[in-house]
Amino acid sequence: MKMSSSSNSTCAACKFLHPKGTQECVFASYFPPDQPAKFASVHKVFGASNVAKIFNELSTSRREDTVHTLAYEADVRLGDLVYGCVGIISSLLQEIELAQTKAEIALLGAAQLVDPFIYNEQK
Repeated sequence: MKMSSSSNSTCAACKFLHPKGTQECVFASYFPPDQPAKFASVHKVFGASNVAKIFNELSTSRREDTVHTLAYEADVRLGDLVYGCVGIISSLLQEIELAQTKAEIALLGAAQLVDPFIYNEQK
């Protein structure tokens, strides 16, 4: 059950996919044995073979960030099966629009305080 990496126990992916473990595991560095839920959610949403294909196209230096992104997206997707990350993005865009509207109102109010005559002339 030992891997060729520095860890002495089977990674979460191997525990999930191959209970006996494997010698060479592309996931070992990114899904430690103490985080089985992380791999389970990524596997459920994206599939292990698709993640392996993504890994094969990436340089090793980009894989860790990719795993964090995939894990976040998988958790959000499992929490909101309809909208997933798109729901969060939409909500954030609405908050930005509201903040912009409030800023415009504040600027108009400040302009009226600075020079009420010019403000009333522009109406």
